[in-house]
Amino acid sequence: MRAYPPEQASGEIIAVHPIETGLTAAAHAALDGRQRGVRAILPFIGPAFIACVAYIDPGNFATNIQGGSAFGYNLLWVIVVANLMAMLLQTMSAKLGLATGQNLAELCREEFRPAVVYAMWIASEVAAMATDLAEFLGASLGLNLLFHIPLIFAALLTGVATYLILLLETRGVRPLEAVITALVGVIAVCYVVETFLSRPDWGLVALHSVLPWEGGRESVLFSVGIIGATVMPHVIYLHSALTTRRIVPRTEAEARRIFHFTIPDVIIAMGLAGLVNMAMLYMAAATFHARGLANIADISSAYRTLTPLLGSAAGIVFAVSLLASGLSSSSVGTMAGQVIMQGFVGFTIPIWVRRLVTMLPAIIVILIGLDPTRTLVISQVVLSFVLPLPVITLVFFTRRRDVMGALVNRRITTVLAAACGAVIVGLNVLLLYSTFGGRIPGLV
Repeated sequence: MRAYPPEQASGEIIAVHPIETGLTAAAHAALDGRQRGVRAILPFIGPAFIACVAYIDPGNFATNIQGGSAFGYNLLWVIVVANLMAMLLQTMSAKLGLATGQNLAELCREEFRPAVVYAMWIASEVAAMATDLAEFLGASLGLNLLFHIPLIFAALLTGVATYLILLLETRGVRPLEAVITALVGVIAVCYVVETFLSRPDWGLVALHSVLPWEGGRESVLFSVGIIGATVMPHVIYLHSALTTRRIVPRTEAEARRIFHFTIPDVIIAMGLAGLVNMAMLYMAAATFHARGLANIADISSAYRTLTPLLGSAAGIVFAVSLLASGLSSSSVGTMAGQVIMQGFVGFTIPIWVRRLVTMLPAIIVILIGLDPTRTLVISQVVLSFVLPLPVITLVFFTRRRDVMGALVNRRITTVLAAACGAVIVGLNVLLLYSTFGGRIPGLV
């Protein structure tokens, strides 16, 4: 639990120091009741928008487009369920950092034996690498499709661009949040345009958003991939780090108020990410599946097919959204990798070194000629297998009053989060069983 100075333990609120300006001053004005309404919420908006980028990364493009073209609107319910999971887990992650002043990886290092911690670190680094592979390839594909740059040169340009975005962090948290939020806005606007152009069947969208369906082993693979692409393990670690020192509570009562201001941040950001994911899938369903094009197996094919079906604007908008997604999510993925390493093993490497190292898997995929989209889908399945680790540890810590203090989970929160973990593990077991020849009633 975060330690509060003795003079603040009674709930007394210390006035803002005269030289205190910017984000902290605006936040304290809201907390002290000197700012109300929408302007009171604004200082607390930002961390969830950085986290939500990982929920609309190029891996989502791959799984949603393939899922929509192959199964139509049928997998929309998976996106809805995955997004509700994401809202709950990211809220708990933000609360953990706020209540303890530490991120999830740091708490794991304090709580568990070194051998367990190192195993968790390796698994989390694998997840971060799988994530960055998808994000980096996506941005490179976006550049390649828009400007016809050879993929290898597009990858090098992506590395430079994401590094420049990461350098904004040296100027404070707000510039980086502003750029990431702007890129999220670009993605959202692009899918508003795609929705207008593709003209989905809104009755089917509504029906399959709430009607569970699984048609076979391949659809299970896509369901697991969608969850792996939507509920991202690395940003569970990252979100807890983003809230540790951004606005530091001066009392436990103030921590509760900050948390209440944090909830709209999560709902707005994750809600937007969920709508974009649904738009990706129903666009593919309306454009490809409805025309009998169930074999749109990669992002490049989707781009080339959109133009003759919906016009050149559709293809360009699609590529722009892919580029914005790749640049923003790859930057966030690198940030998450730093948090994971620092938290679990207590050291960091220069950001340019991590950027260079995490580029290598994508460069190798490009050089040896692997299908980038298939690689993206497999990377999302890998993420889903790693996902139970941060979910279980997050529940473990947030249910403990000695760790969380006044922000400890309510029982219903713990039950719902445990259910999320059970669903993820269950889908993974189902996928493994069916992959190795097991027969499941109702699946073919």
